Amino acid sequence: MAIDFKLIVDSLPFLLVGARTAIVVTFWSVLLGITLGLMVALGRLSKITPLAVVCQAYVEFMRGTPMVVQIFIVYFGLPRVGVYLPPLLSGVVALGLNSGAYLGEIFRGGIQSIDNGQTKAALSLGLKPMQVMRYIVLPQAFVRVLPAIGNEFVTMIKDSSLVSFIAVQELTYRSTLVAARTYDYFSMYMATAMIYFVMTFTVSRTLMWLEGRLRVGD
Repeated sequence: MAIDFKLIVDSLPFLLVGARTAIVVTFWSVLLGITLGLMVALGRLSKITPLAVVCQAYVEFMRGTPMVVQIFIVYFGLPRVGVYLPPLLSGVVALGLNSGAYLGEIFRGGIQSIDNGQTKAALSLGLKPMQVMRYIVLPQAFVRVLPAIGNEFVTMIKDSSLVSFIAVQELTYRSTLVAARTYDYFSMYMATAMIYFVMTFTVSRTLMWLEGRLRVGD
C-alpha cells in the first residue's frame, strides 16, 4: 500500500495542532512528575516509617498498573468524589502521577549516589540537614540523573498518545480522525509516527547537549 503524500501534506496543519497539544501534555506531566518524584524520593529516604511506607506503596501501585487504567481512574473516578476535571487536565494529572513514581526512584538513586562524606562535612560546618540537601546533595544528584529524566521526558511524549482514550485532541487522536474520514489509516499513522520521531529525537538531542553543558560547568 502506497503512502498518500498529498493527504499527509494537506493534513499536516491539522496534525501539528495535535502535536502541540501532545507537547503541552508532556511538559506539564513531567513538571508534575518531577515535583512529585522529588517528594517521593525524600519520603522514601525519610526516617519516618509511615511516610516511607506510603511513598513506597504509591510507587509500587503506579508502576504495577497500566497507565491507560490510571488515566481512566482519574477521568472517571474523580467525578465520583465531586472533582470534575476537563479531559486535558485529567490526562496531565494521570500522566504526572505515573511519572512521579518513576522519577521518585530516579531521584532516590541519585541522592543515594552522593558520597555521604560530603553530608558529614557540611553538617560539621554547621549547616542544617535541609540546607545540606538543598545546596549540596540535590544539585549534584540532579546532574547525575539528568539522562534518566531525559529518557522519562521522551517516554512521556510517546505515552501522551494514551490521553486520546479520553478524547484529548492530541496528535494520535487527530490522526485517527483524518484516517477515519479518508480510510487511509496507513498514511496517517506513518505520518504520525514520523512526527513523534521528530519530537523525541529533538528533545533527546537537546537534553544531551544540556547534560554536556552542565557537566562541563560542574
